[in-house]
Amino acid sequence: MKIKTIIFFILILHLTGCGTRNSVKHLPDIKQYSLEIPKVQKINDSTFSFNQNYLTKNKQQLWELYIKGNSLQLGYNNGALTQNLMQRQEEIFFSKVENFVPSKFKQNLLRGFLKWYNRKMYLNVRNDFQAELFGLSRYSSDQYDFIAPKFRRAMYLHGAHDIGHAMQDLAMVGCSSLAVWGDKSEDGNLLIGRNFDFYVGDDFAKNKLIEFVEPEEGIPYMSVSWPGMIGVVSGMNKEGITVTINAGKSKIPLVAKTPVSFVTREILQFAKTIDEAIAIAKKRKVFVSESILVGSANDKKALTIEVSPDNFGVYEVENSNTLVCTNHFQSAAYKNDKRNQKQIAESHSEYRYEKLQEFLNENKKLNPEKIAKILRDKSGLKGEKIGYGNEKALNQLLAHHAVIFSPEKRLVWVSSNPYQLGEFICYDLNEIFSDKQLKNGKFAKSELNIAKDPFVDSQEYKNYEEFKTLSTQFDGKKLLSDEFINHYQSLNPDFWFVYNQSGKYYYDQKHYSKAKSEFEKALTKEITTIPDKKNVEKYLNKTLRKLNYIKTKKAQIN
Repeated sequence: MKIKTIIFFILILHLTGCGTRNSVKHLPDIKQYSLEIPKVQKINDSTFSFNQNYLTKNKQQLWELYIKGNSLQLGYNNGALTQNLMQRQEEIFFSKVENFVPSKFKQNLLRGFLKWYNRKMYLNVRNDFQAELFGLSRYSSDQYDFIAPKFRRAMYLHGAHDIGHAMQDLAMVGCSSLAVWGDKSEDGNLLIGRNFDFYVGDDFAKNKLIEFVEPEEGIPYMSVSWPGMIGVVSGMNKEGITVTINAGKSKIPLVAKTPVSFVTREILQFAKTIDEAIAIAKKRKVFVSESILVGSANDKKALTIEVSPDNFGVYEVENSNTLVCTNHFQSAAYKNDKRNQKQIAESHSEYRYEKLQEFLNENKKLNPEKIAKILRDKSGLKGEKIGYGNEKALNQLLAHHAVIFSPEKRLVWVSSNPYQLGEFICYDLNEIFSDKQLKNGKFAKSELNIAKDPFVDSQEYKNYEEFKTLSTQFDGKKLLSDEFINHYQSLNPDFWFVYNQSGKYYYDQKHYSKAKSEFEKALTKEITTIPDKKNVEKYLNKTLRKLNYIKTKKAQIN
């Protein structure tokens, strides 16, 4: 970090000391809530309970959590049952931060920056959500108290998706979703499918958590995320309202306000119709751009609510029973938005949008199995082989989870590891939020599960996993043989990235003829984004200049 940047941050922190003081001291008002400190009973290594609250691990290795109570009690029940899992997620997340920022001085600077940046978040998050987060945070690890006290750290983590989205351009990671109803679904009912391509590493994705929440106030709901998360990225409530979020292109915000996952959580807990969902989203101040796809059993259709710090739009299809959402906005409110136009032109969002439209044109009527098939699709337009892991594919082989909703039937299918390839497990919210579930203790409606993708047992999948491992060898420090590079490329031969990696390695080693050949191969493949393609072309031009310089030098010597 440059000294000017350090001075800037120190100056900002000095000038805003009063602004951060209130947020640092803030704790939610919890006096109104009754509380019973949970005494968790361990039934076996993967099943725990407290009163009518449960945590269990199913045979597909997904954790299932059922909690009920007032806001504070929900947080305590969640934290007590998931404590080991939650602390493991904290360890994974903060170890990544330590790897990115190894210097103690810079870590101190980062803490000061987070304190300043999040100074207004508590003013934009409902007190009942804060009370729940307070209860949950009592079970956080002591190990990271040096970053911030537990409650404030939990608030920071709920804004991490938004901050990362804006500052690290995680919006470029491509979530894809679609909805069909009426004559586009086999039974005429609304169907929704989504991939959540949020990637913080394989370890972070291992402990997926399916939460079934019965709050004292509001509507029972389910969501899919990870331990320690009370916001919602994918979920459905008992009234048949569904929410999924797709990142849009954002400018870097100057202050954190309401994390998007709290907006969607509020919709699930308190909305029964699309109009109610829109009203909730409209009154919240977000600090990044996001599309919220909302489905409604009562309205028998879906639309997208498009939110950003300075704008708000609603996109509803006309004369159609299909809705497609990737990572750009479609409503009239964003028609002239330059960031959105750039996103469409330069990212892979439009490509995946066209892929979903292609699928809808080829399949006249959809069912959950057909939606699972498209969510798992690894090819490009017209079935082109574009390499495994290409972000132009709907299945980029990095998704945290995929979900399919049938809101009118209150059914939801959740993918199991790896990525979207494992079995989709079916859950019936009508049964789960009833005495029937409490009597049999089972969550899944296994007879409706969707079978795993055969690709997971293929040699191509094994090759992809090896490709991911070998990609870490290109760190600029190790000498790699031609045999190693040839093998590496053979594992994923249609992916532009393998040739770009090899080209940059040869360029650094001053093997310019080999580098030229690799960059030229990369340019024959389907490159993910316009900036990626320009970067390959830039390296190729640098390589050609090096070769011309060497050629000229040799000519002068001769």
